[in-house]
Amino acid sequence: MLAKYWKRIGLIILVIACLFNITFKLVNKTSLKEELETSGQYILDHEQTNEVN
Repeated sequence: MLAKYWKRIGLIILVIACLFNITFKLVNKTSLKEELETSGQYILDHEQTNEVN
C-alpha cells in the first residue's frame, strides 16, 4: 500500500517542509534598520583595518 502512494506522501512531506521553512523565515526576519546598522558597522570596521595596513 505504501508503494502505491509514495509519490503523494513525498509531495505532502515536501510541502509541509517548505511551509515550515517559510514560516520560520518570516518569524525570524531581521528588520531593515538592524540590517543597515550591521552593514554600516562592517564597513566602518573594514575601513579602519585598511587604514592600519
